[in-house]
Amino acid sequence: MTPILTASPSTAADIQEIVRQQPRLHVRGGGSKTALSTPPADSLLLDLSGLRGLVEYEPAEYTFTAQAGTPVADIQAVLAKAGQYLPFDPPLAQAGATLGGIVAAGTSGPGRVRYGGVRDFLIGTRFVDGRGELLRGGGKVVKNAAGFDYPKLLVGSLGRLGILTEVTFKVFPEPPAYATLAIACADLSAGLGHIASLNRSKFDINGLDCGPTPEGWMVWVRLGGFAAALDERMAALRTQVGGGEILSDEADASFWQGANNFDWLSADAGLVKVPVTPGRIAGLEKALPASASRRYSVGGNLLWLGWEKPVVELDNLLSSHELSGLLLRGTSDSPWLGKRPGGAFLARVKAALDPDGKFGPL
Repeated sequence: MTPILTASPSTAADIQEIVRQQPRLHVRGGGSKTALSTPPADSLLLDLSGLRGLVEYEPAEYTFTAQAGTPVADIQAVLAKAGQYLPFDPPLAQAGATLGGIVAAGTSGPGRVRYGGVRDFLIGTRFVDGRGELLRGGGKVVKNAAGFDYPKLLVGSLGRLGILTEVTFKVFPEPPAYATLAIACADLSAGLGHIASLNRSKFDINGLDCGPTPEGWMVWVRLGGFAAALDERMAALRTQVGGGEILSDEADASFWQGANNFDWLSADAGLVKVPVTPGRIAGLEKALPASASRRYSVGGNLLWLGWEKPVVELDNLLSSHELSGLLLRGTSDSPWLGKRPGGAFLARVKAALDPDGKFGPL
């Protein structure tokens, strides 16, 4: 096997110099998403693990700025001391995911069902374009977002438009207590019925997932808030759905941490992110292999899929359903599966930011 050529910059200026000198580059943050961080044979691997640390954090402003290679877990620990958090629950934090990595991959966890995803909390970026220029988009406070909206554009771009060096996020106060209701369902149809009802309900839901288990289909509903009111809210929720097992304290935290770190998935399986809608789940389920591990999250609007068959089979399956997938773990010529993203506008942006194609194709 040919050794991977790697550069490990520690400053934005280092990245600028490397970009100006190298014909092809591929970025790796924490390496938690192997399908995205493994470089093609003709690319230099740019390891951003040395580009880490808080740049600015004012808890009273509910924003922070950090270098893009900073592990999400490090930031979560700092925010927790001030009773704050990233409400979109970045996945794979315990596996080493970085701030730049969650932006580049556009990954959000179960909290997105209530608060929105990573693009709703990213308010500022600095990044190096294909010419080696350091550009800024957005700002460091919520009301300062002047100029072209680079932050939103870079979400999900996989580093193909530019190399993130610094990111600014807004944050929220974290609920002081959580509890989860686990609802056993007779079949998928019953589970989808609960999802539809809960999506329309009065409850402020912090997590709404559905998936198969050895015992059958389950729906998990998470509520957060003041402990004094949580018991009453959970009782009302249980009455609405007709029962269920309540998970509190450590059981609640353990379940959602495991969900967000994909502990329910075999270590040998690929991991694919597939945006869906609740109305399309039943049809998709008929096409998916029964053995495939899967979890529908964000109120039925996102499928996390474990895949152990040839990736080309999933590519064809998603294409036939007019769905797009992003391979996070596994091996494929392209991380994008099914219906490809892009279009004329994005092609023009790519040509402007990376005219020589140093960061790989979209």
